[in-house]
Amino acid sequence: MPRASSPVALPRLTLVLGGARSGKSAHAERLVRDSGLVPVYLATATAGDAEMAARIADHRARRGPAWTTIEEPYALVRALAEACVPGRAVLVDCLTLWLSNLMVGGHPVESTALVAALGDLAGPAVLVANEVGLGIVPDNALARAFRDAAGRLNQDVAAAADRVVLVTAGLPLVLKEERTQ
Repeated sequence: MPRASSPVALPRLTLVLGGARSGKSAHAERLVRDSGLVPVYLATATAGDAEMAARIADHRARRGPAWTTIEEPYALVRALAEACVPGRAVLVDCLTLWLSNLMVGGHPVESTALVAALGDLAGPAVLVANEVGLGIVPDNALARAFRDAAGRLNQDVAAAADRVVLVTAGLPLVLKEERTQ
């Protein structure tokens, strides 16, 4: 994708939602890249197997060397606060993997702390999350708990966000746009 001819201002907080392979990460990357700010990628994924390692490598190759990458699968609140400084635009990819890391790892889910911290960020952030509540009801308790926690997290972050975008088939649909002056 060609770079925007002049920087496009990012709101303080943008949430980009979508299903698997919907184009949500690529859209979020364009938002950050087109802002003209220093791009920072805060990755929550871990390479637990060869397939996930290949996905991570694909994302890195697509972004290119201009991006600073910070890997943090658990302490997202701290990492986001440290990374969001004036002159930078931070992309968190993704909230859904962060949530699953916490739940599977037996760590407390810090969604309340995350949402509270979002208002104090010193630079703009774009957060990516999967919309997982559109399918069938999962057949096991952990999967249902995850789906419910992800839905609550997405609702809470969307309420705090200035802009919320749903991406389907690579097409972004703005669900919320608050003008900040």
